[in-house]
Amino acid sequence: MPEFYTKEGFAEHLNTRFTIPLQPSGVIELELLEVVSTLSTPRQEQFSLFFRGPADIYIPQMTYHMKHDAMGELDLFIVPVGRQPDGFRYEAVFNRALDPQD
Repeated sequence: MPEFYTKEGFAEHLNTRFTIPLQPSGVIELELLEVVSTLSTPRQEQFSLFFRGPADIYIPQMTYHMKHDAMGELDLFIVPVGRQPDGFRYEAVFNRALDPQD
């Protein structure tokens, strides 16, 4: 797993934009707003990413192929979690096994 798929790796890219290509043409941009730790143990790391998307475009729950200027390309399962005046909110949840040697 790439190093940036960790909580710390994503936290380095707070307030930056991830793009999702839309069919047949165009893209939607999601801004990474928060990286939140959840219930982690010595054997697993759990965290959530919270994104803000535009207020005029809603994307349903599914896996999206995303692009980021520094992180490259990645696939994330995105879930809509609410709508606010400045746009829709989305969440991606990670539950990552840790190497017992760490």
